[in-house]
Amino acid sequence: QVQLVESGGGLVQGGGSLRLSCAASGLTFSRYAMGWFRQVPGKEREFVARVSRNGVSTYYAGSVKGRFTISRDNAKSTVYMQMNSLQPENTDVYYCAADDSLLVGRTRISEYRYWGQGTQVTVYS
Repeated sequence: QVQLVESGGGLVQGGGSLRLSCAASGLTFSRYAMGWFRQVPGKEREFVARVSRNGVSTYYAGSVKGRFTISRDNAKSTVYMQMNSLQPENTDVYYCAADDSLLVGRTRISEYRYWGQGTQVTVYS
């Protein structure tokens, strides 16, 4: 049974930082590209970032490029997202997801096979 478990969310003041983690189990982690998405209740889930299977290639949504950094540790079956210079508009539930494709730049929800339950990030001004 595949499980993706996010952690690291919380309450942070604007301008602050958070580091999200997503621990995977039940799958061969190194065979999956990993992504982070965000969702505000009532709105469609949006792509944030993606990292390739070996961690060499990354891809970001324009709104977070330069502030967020996605990385992974295949030995720990964990993907991370460092979020800096957070703003209130970054308040969302953040989800990690796994995609077994080798293609770069996949951003659609339907392209990801497995999903975590999400972690809440709240940024106050």
